[in-house]
Amino acid sequence: MNRPLLVTDCDEVLLHMVRHFSDWLGEEHDVLFRPEEGDMAGALKHAATGERVATERVWELLWGFFGTEMHRQTIVPGAIEALGTIGEKADIVILTNLGEEAREGRIEQLARFGIHHEVVCNRGGKGEPLKGIVARHGASRSVFVDDLAVHHASVAKHSPGTRRLHMVAEPSLAAVTATAEHADARIDDWAIATPWILEQLEGRRP
Repeated sequence: MNRPLLVTDCDEVLLHMVRHFSDWLGEEHDVLFRPEEGDMAGALKHAATGERVATERVWELLWGFFGTEMHRQTIVPGAIEALGTIGEKADIVILTNLGEEAREGRIEQLARFGIHHEVVCNRGGKGEPLKGIVARHGASRSVFVDDLAVHHASVAKHSPGTRRLHMVAEPSLAAVTATAEHADARIDDWAIATPWILEQLEGRRP
């Protein structure tokens, strides 16, 4: 019988990103990151004037960070232990919204923390690629973990049998992020999330 499957995001689930992105923005670009003031496109402001950074510039900065600064990222507490425990029972795939050109860098980055699971890159909604991953693995049970509500909605549409866990591991973001409407649960701590995930993967869900 095929093993169950965990498909997890990386940034703000396995690795901290925005705290390091914020540091880099201040150091190199004189830009402030204020997550409590909106989504990514509305949270960046010029330090000197307080004006919002133009949307196109926001995305340039974001991809610039992933192009040169991924070495700054740190592991989310409990993530390594959780993957080790879950990996005894299930296959694990990391589904990250970076372009294919960043795949090798992401693999190397995760390997530095001892994480050696398959990495799948994606742009846009994660529902269709997740459906394909589940089919390829032949998994009868699957769990999806992500910090963004849009991806939970996408997975609910394309792979409704997959259980969905909303996790925002960065406390400053978690405090201002509403629980995703299409998630089955919201847990922001791996130590608490691991038993829930195993219950779903083993068919013991409430």
